[in-house]
Amino acid sequence: MRVSDFAFNLPQDLIALRPAIPRDSARLLVVHEGSTIFEEAQVRDLPTFLNAGDVCVFNDTRVIPAQLFGVRRARGDSADARIEVTLHKREGANRWAAFVKPARKLAVADVIHFAQDFTSVVEVKNEGGELLLSFNVSGEALDQAIGRHGVIPLPPYIAARREADPRDQSDYQTIYASREGAVAAPTAGLHFTPGLLQSLDERGVLRTNVTLHVGAGTFLPVKSDDTADHVMHAEWGELSRSTADTINAARRSGHRIACVGTTSLRTLESASNPDVQPWQGDTRIFITPGYAFKAVDMLLTNFHLPKSTLFMLVSAFCGLETMHAAYAYAIERRFRFYSYGDACLLLRRPR
Repeated sequence: MRVSDFAFNLPQDLIALRPAIPRDSARLLVVHEGSTIFEEAQVRDLPTFLNAGDVCVFNDTRVIPAQLFGVRRARGDSADARIEVTLHKREGANRWAAFVKPARKLAVADVIHFAQDFTSVVEVKNEGGELLLSFNVSGEALDQAIGRHGVIPLPPYIAARREADPRDQSDYQTIYASREGAVAAPTAGLHFTPGLLQSLDERGVLRTNVTLHVGAGTFLPVKSDDTADHVMHAEWGELSRSTADTINAARRSGHRIACVGTTSLRTLESASNPDVQPWQGDTRIFITPGYAFKAVDMLLTNFHLPKSTLFMLVSAFCGLETMHAAYAYAIERRFRFYSYGDACLLLRRPR
């Protein structure tokens, strides 16, 4: 498909710079596959759209302070260069794949100094500013150094309009985050509060977790003209035997599977063939219209960027025409967009 098929115009003032308070007071647009009749609610109303025995799948990844600022010391006739590093995927005990700015200031074997006792060496330099960095500390010591010297990387559409501050340390983290490794938050999960989780439990909805460590590649634009030419960045994920058993049992009993966020959905779809299997590894799954979903009936997700892989995914889930109509409705009704914005609840027709 043409990437231009997924374009739409978004007024900049609809990009949310702060989340709703309380989190579950965010607006919710309910969208049915193939329909252009929409319903408005709030995220706290989510349990009313679910039945006892349905399963909600959450991504329990935790965002790390993955943005580092350092210096490449002067060499030859060049002066010191300030370097911004955004880690996006761990590749070993002391190695991370990362995006850097400005990439032209770095070459293989260059050293980036983040602190007196914290440095990295450029091992590999790829196109598009992506590097493989090896650090002078390893394992838990590297985690601790990143924790001391890094900051939470806000999405570029927020960072371009304001600086990160202490509020973001909690705002940009789900309340159930437990497994460190993400560079970006699974943003649909940012809407959940203890009260909303309790309401799901009281409704008889089952809750289970998967892990997908979201990478910075989620923010990269699709530069090709055709979706077939786009290459996804790998992200590491895991789905346990107990989660697989919970989902498969619910499906056999005729209950629905609701994913909280596109990351949970992509993890389930990566692990399904056609039943959900225990799984661990990297995924580059790229879902566009025409994809045959195996495991997911409902999706809670935020509003996504035009021409992004995530807008392509939701268009595959509910139909391109439906999603264009839903986004046009949301813009007219002034829903708030992107990571700190409002949410959609997408429902597929029963198969």
